[in-house]
Parts: sequence; C-alpha cells; structure tokens
Amino acid sequence: MTSPPHRLLQALDRFNAAHPWDHNAHYHRWILRQLPHRFGSALDVGSGTGDLARLLAARAAEVHGVDSDPAITSRARALTPGATTASFTVADAPTGLPAGPHDVITCVATLHHLPFTEALDAFRGHLAPGGTLVVVGLYRPLTATDHLLGAAAVPLNAATGWLRNRGREARRPASMTALTRPADMPFCDIVAAARTILPGARLRRRLFWRYTLTWRRP
Repeated sequence: MTSPPHRLLQALDRFNAAHPWDHNAHYHRWILRQLPHRFGSALDVGSGTGDLARLLAARAAEVHGVDSDPAITSRARALTPGATTASFTVADAPTGLPAGPHDVITCVATLHHLPFTEALDAFRGHLAPGGTLVVVGLYRPLTATDHLLGAAAVPLNAATGWLRNRGREARRPASMTALTRPADMPFCDIVAAARTILPGARLRRRLFWRYTLTWRRP
C-alpha cells in the first residue's frame, strides 16, 4: 500500500506538472537589484534560453551568454532581437569562458553541474576589479534547517504555480527544458569553499531549494 506521505508527494508532482513555473526566473529581478544601474561587459554562465542575458542587456554595453548545449543556445539566439547587446556562444565552463574582464558575472542553476572550486576560481579571474559576481545555485539538503526550509517551500511552490497559471493554459517555460541533475554539495560545504576562494562572499539559503552568493571583487 502506498503511504500517505508518498501519496502526497505524488499528488504534488502531478499538480506541479500541471502548473509549471520557472524557479530560476523567480530570482532574476533579485539579481538585477544586486547590480549597478549601468555597466560595461556582463557574462552569463549557463545562459539557457537567454532570459537573464536579455534582462542584463538593458543595462550593459555587451552581454555574453555561454551554454554547453548547442540546441538551447540556438533557441536563445532565435528569441533575442537583433538590436540587443546580448550574444550567445556554445562553450564549456569553466575552461571555455570568454576572455574578460567582465563587470558582471551571473550564474543561475548551473554551478552544481561544474567543478565547484575551479568554476569559482575562473569567475574570480574573469571579473574586473570592482565587478560583481551573482550566483543562484542548488544545494543538497542536509541539516534540519535545510529540510524545514524545503518543507516550507512546498505549499508556496504549489500556490505560486497556481497563481502564475491561473486563467490561461499551463505551458512549460522554454527555459525549463534543459537537462538537470540534483546538487551533491550541502550548503555548509558550499559556504566554506566559496569563502576560501572569494573572501567576503555573502551566501544565503533561499526558498524553492536555492541559495544565493554575491561577491564584489576588490
């Protein structure tokens, strides 16, 4: 017999599938609030279909979006008007990043796919003095705090999906079609490693199974 908790999880999965929404795009406006009103060059690592890169282009002289998936990069180009400053390249991070320095580097839901310390070291090396790095990442729940925050996100996740799809046909956002895998680093390890490579970095657990990292290069 299927247990009540398992049945509840199955029901939530069915509800979320019928009311999809992009957890990563939820943080785009927050990311913009961490950045100057105008800046020169921006690099978006793991740019996907280009939603964040196009937002950055409204403030930046140039935006370079990089992603390892040729199909999704082609989709980003097709969705981007020719008049914008955003361009998209197929490249593997962290070794294939465009030469900097960049005034802004963003990385959303991508860092857990990369070698963590090598990626942060590369971001630091490609960031201009005074530049800003903003990461929205995934972590593996480990502590009681992690699990409580995840539990609190479950009803909010369902409510947000219902509100965003209310009155229209639910469609899975194009940015949610990329292949993903679970995070394997717990938040405590992420904090320790990040602050070793990026002294003064600010990290915080967030809702919807995410954490944020911000760092300004001296």
